[in-house]
Amino acid sequence: MLSGFKQFILRGNVVDMAVGVVIGAAFATVVSAFTKDLLTPLIAAIVGKPDFSAISFTIRNSQFPIGDFINAAISFLLVAAAVYFFMVAPMNAWKARAARNAVPADPTSKKCPECLSEIPIAARRCAFCTSVVTTTSAPGTA
Repeated sequence: MLSGFKQFILRGNVVDMAVGVVIGAAFATVVSAFTKDLLTPLIAAIVGKPDFSAISFTIRNSQFPIGDFINAAISFLLVAAAVYFFMVAPMNAWKARAARNAVPADPTSKKCPECLSEIPIAARRCAFCTSVVTTTSAPGTA
């Protein structure tokens, strides 16, 4: 039981995900500070409000402080943009470049000409309709 758990934890994608969560949390803190300390005052200087967290409105004596939500939305958009432009886009470009040089794998199955079922490439009869299938040589063989 413990060996299965150890195998699960040491699997590459679990460790990668854990590292991603930790780095994401640290990055979110940096972006949140950037938004709060630099971006919000810059936008507030243009708009005229000193701080987004002070923005609110009242409906029937109920106060709705939306300034913190605006700060959080700006932080989210900055984190999403940074993740996309610095992680997703370069990774997609790297994968596309690697896929250009990849050699396609030899096929392991073919379609039955009668019932169009997938059958092994070396099959002489279809397992589904039992029709005789002509044997064609695999690409690259004589």
